[in-house]
Amino acid sequence: MTEMFLLTEDQMARISPFFPLSHGKPRVDDRRILSGIVYVIRNGLMWRDAPVSYGPHKTIYNRFIRWSRMV
Repeated sequence: MTEMFLLTEDQMARISPFFPLSHGKPRVDDRRILSGIVYVIRNGLMWRDAPVSYGPHKTIYNRFIRWSRMV
């Protein structure tokens, strides 16, 4: 894999008010997880094929499911 895709700080600042608040344990880095979600969807990958640099594939998948149900 060449360079890791990450959302910019400006992009994160625009969408961060829409993230749910953390309850209990602090969440894994939202920027890294959201970038992983975008990378998987954009490239048509299966969740388990997500690069390790975005975090565990189970975390990326669970966060995607949880956030999509909030809509």
